[in-house]
Amino acid sequence: MDAKTLLDRLFPGGRDVAFDGIYFSGAGRCAGTDIAVIGTVDNAPIGIELAYRMAGAVLDTVRNYPGHPILLLVDTQGQRLSHRDELLGINGYMAHLAKCLDLARRQGHRVLGLVYSQAVSGGFLASSMLADTCYALPEAEIRVMNLPAMARVTKIPLERLTELSASSPVFAPGVGNYLRMGAIEALWDGDLASQLAEALAAPLDGDRRRVRGEERRGRTLARAVADRVRRDAA
Repeated sequence: MDAKTLLDRLFPGGRDVAFDGIYFSGAGRCAGTDIAVIGTVDNAPIGIELAYRMAGAVLDTVRNYPGHPILLLVDTQGQRLSHRDELLGINGYMAHLAKCLDLARRQGHRVLGLVYSQAVSGGFLASSMLADTCYALPEAEIRVMNLPAMARVTKIPLERLTELSASSPVFAPGVGNYLRMGAIEALWDGDLASQLAEALAAPLDGDRRRVRGEERRGRTLARAVADRVRRDAA
């Protein structure tokens, strides 16, 4: 689904969103609530300029629109892989974006993510994975690292990773696997405006991803290990 069609379906009552190349931002209204919208198109690579611009949009919302929810619409191939970005500290820019989203949450802004096309690597981790809750369209593509790259980093043979990915969602790409792990709360289809309204109205009860992963048998140990660490540290 293209971004303009998505926006029409999320905000049938109207929206004011400006597109500038691979970036867009603005506002929409859903169920009587004004929502800040920040997103990307065309499988955007997140370079230093785009990360800085997205962070600025978050801070502008915090400064000028107290309490407004923030909706991140995700379509990214991940952080831009260039020598220039690495030399200029892309890691710092991505961390700045993540910290701005955390600031918004601490200042009372509800932060939602919706993967509508592709979500890969750092471009996903530093945006929608920082949201209070992340959703996806059924046709979305999500992965942090493909199996050949994972094999190079971990030194585990590709054949073994392929075998593991057949039974463990932790090793496998795909929106269904991220749903099982709890990283994706739910898939949105049909009436997107109603599903957005339900997400805004849902009570916040901390980070539920570990619980969801355990319930769905995608991450069976994450909650228990985290609880044990907190208990032993007390």
